[in-house]
Amino acid sequence: MGTACVSTLLIHDSELYESSDDLLEHELGVASRGSKREIRLLEDQVSKWQVLVDTVTGISPPEFDNQTLAVLRGRLVRYLMRSREITLGRKASGVNVDVDLSLEGPAWKISRRQGIIKLRNTGDFLVANEGKRPIYVDGKPVLAGNKTKLNNNSVVEIASLRFIFLINLDLINVIRQETAKLSGH
Repeated sequence: MGTACVSTLLIHDSELYESSDDLLEHELGVASRGSKREIRLLEDQVSKWQVLVDTVTGISPPEFDNQTLAVLRGRLVRYLMRSREITLGRKASGVNVDVDLSLEGPAWKISRRQGIIKLRNTGDFLVANEGKRPIYVDGKPVLAGNKTKLNNNSVVEIASLRFIFLINLDLINVIRQETAKLSGH
């Protein structure tokens, strides 16, 4: 007959805790920051993707909401103007613009900072050309350093890209009325 051997194995408390791994903590931190940057980039692109989805599905949300002053509508993309001043151009490293015209089509002839659209207190919209090439508004050239008024349904052409400028007339009329009240007219 064999003998049974029973041994007791004691585990020390120190064996239950893992020692901190500084390299692992550093790598997790780097990965976390990278993921957060990627999420921020994706959040910025959600509106651009929405435009593409609208194009593919043919379902388009109403042109205006109560925060949209105007829309610059191209063949593929709708840019919503929600502040009194927006910059137009071609996104490049070190240059950030509100409206990246390269999303509409070939934009290599467009300046990185092509122009600015401003809403004046009078309720008029102006486009100022800051680029080398002219911006055409309703077929008339706006040369570098000049500006012109944008009307509802104005055709804005930059290089080979064509857009329709649509004004939220209801909201602009409210702004005009508020301006008139403040100036005492």
